[in-house]
Amino acid sequence: MLIDISIAEQRLRLLDETGKVLAEYAVSTAANGPGERKNSCCTPRGRHIVRAKIGEGKPPGTAFIGRRPTGETWSPELAAQNPERDWILTRILWLSGCEPGVNRLGDVDSMQRYIYIHGTPDTEPMGVPRSHGCIRMRNTEVIELFDRVPAGTPVVIR
Repeated sequence: MLIDISIAEQRLRLLDETGKVLAEYAVSTAANGPGERKNSCCTPRGRHIVRAKIGEGKPPGTAFIGRRPTGETWSPELAAQNPERDWILTRILWLSGCEPGVNRLGDVDSMQRYIYIHGTPDTEPMGVPRSHGCIRMRNTEVIELFDRVPAGTPVVIR
């Protein structure tokens, strides 16, 4: 399997070994556009892998900080109390770059930048670049993707 993410289209496609599309989702990548540098708040391009899967079995809307569940479940009331929070919800697929000098090591390391595919509040639009660098998905859809791919799954962000 391969996860193919198009920044231009704001789409994520799950492909089988022959390139057949198994699933397709609208996503939201970085508001700052593509880029690999630390602290850029951009979505890194190139070849990656799913390094770790976090949140298995947690209820939809589970909030995470530092890849740990906070004990909170997202709600409009909780969001109103935390208006500046970048919500990481439900599941995390933590990405690691595979291309030294492009998205791995030094000041372009996707894993050290904490680049994830993760759930976000359903109030957030999909198909529009709005994230701080990660790839945001609907909570129901990130659960579906999470359940279908193992750690080590290749990811291409273009």
